[in-house]
Amino acid sequence: MLPELSRTLDLLESGFQKLSVLVVGDVMIDRYLIGDVERISPEAPVPVLRQSRQSVRPGGAANVAMNLAGLGLRAVLCGRIGDDADGRELKRLMADAGVDSSGLLACAAPTITKTRVVSRTQQLLRVDVESMDKALPGESAGLRDLAVAALHDVDAIVLSDYAKGALTEEVCQAVIAAAREQGIPVLVDPKTKDFTRYRGATTICPNLNELSVATGEPSHDITALLAAAHGLLQAVNIDFLTVTMSERGIRVLREDGEDLYSPARAREVFDVSGAGDTVIATLAASLAAKMSLANALELANLAAGIVVGKLGTVPVTASEIVQSITRSPVVTSAEKVLERDRAVARVKEWRAAGETIVFTTGCFDLLHVGHITLLEDCRRFGTKLVVAMNTDRSVSSLKGPTRPIVGELERAKVMAALAAVDLVTLFDEETPLELIDALRPTVLVKGGDYSIETVVGHEMVQAYGGRVEIVPTVQGFSTSNIVRKVAAGQS
Repeated sequence: MLPELSRTLDLLESGFQKLSVLVVGDVMIDRYLIGDVERISPEAPVPVLRQSRQSVRPGGAANVAMNLAGLGLRAVLCGRIGDDADGRELKRLMADAGVDSSGLLACAAPTITKTRVVSRTQQLLRVDVESMDKALPGESAGLRDLAVAALHDVDAIVLSDYAKGALTEEVCQAVIAAAREQGIPVLVDPKTKDFTRYRGATTICPNLNELSVATGEPSHDITALLAAAHGLLQAVNIDFLTVTMSERGIRVLREDGEDLYSPARAREVFDVSGAGDTVIATLAASLAAKMSLANALELANLAAGIVVGKLGTVPVTASEIVQSITRSPVVTSAEKVLERDRAVARVKEWRAAGETIVFTTGCFDLLHVGHITLLEDCRRFGTKLVVAMNTDRSVSSLKGPTRPIVGELERAKVMAALAAVDLVTLFDEETPLELIDALRPTVLVKGGDYSIETVVGHEMVQAYGGRVEIVPTVQGFSTSNIVRKVAAGQS
């Protein structure tokens, strides 16, 4: 149980939005080629994958930033990318998630990519693209200067070291020293055996293998390993050490011997990729919010338990954690109907988690088969469907003083009860243009009585890279026709 349950829920709902975290480190792209294997190649004894889909996600330090954005925080990312298509794609993914990527420095080396070939849930092969050359001196100094300049307006810092060369000792020490001067906590995810480059940080967060390399103790001898780890606290001058132990949970080691322990949450594990990123991002968010260390540890463990149940590098979202805390597997209609500010925050979470946001609008006064068909068609274009409904005043302005027949709150609740719908929000303006601008959906959908050119917001959506889809209407079905039939006494 979280020691600060009420405050944690408040932060997950809206409080984290007031906080900022800087992430500095090795950024990369995780690409997944997913399909089925049904035969062996006649050219060589290798499986043939029939690819059905491809997924491209931010990885490394960029995934830490995605987790922070998913929790509702403002994430600022500093790292190195190549002047290439993958680098441009990474920046686009960051922008879509609301991450500030102005600290990404274009360098001579290519953008690091990891391409995984996956049959169902089984990884068959991984192909890495990265340069083995060291960064040019100017590139390292440039990243240092960008990171130090960015930390003046943040509440916590994460150094995400994947041993790809971005986090030199000079960069680490410059960031840690500047952060210490301003009282900003620094959390480190290490991949090098020499932890002294991180000296002075608030905490270092190794897994058992990384701790084994740093201490020289075997990873299977937990007692000896943790005893040796205690010696690192003073040697590298950190406040505490956070050890992630896979199925054994997470342990925080402190110099006073008052260690903290959180056992792993029992659940099915599909993929541990990115779980460490989720832990350090959640810890950073918690420390930025000045939570107690005990509460921060429990929250990080809870978030890790969620993310290992997903396939691939997928960040956690605040709403997933809230659902896990409240132990309600079913999202009620009341949880789907949100005011504009909360709707914007929820969509931001989804976008950070890699969801495709579909958006449609309407009065939806008397729900009929035409509406249901429209909503089911909308789901074909993405993974999350947002329905924007006209308020009663807006409906009257469009349809006349006798409408709506059903009030806005009742209409919203009925709409939210549909399985195809993920979020409902109301708008009072004559058009949904302001709402579209706030939510920035990936796909804007309207029925067949529109053309793309007549859909409100089509120019805006297309300008930022989204698209507009027109779906067929069901002939003979409309709320106006139903009202006329009722008035005429027809069945």
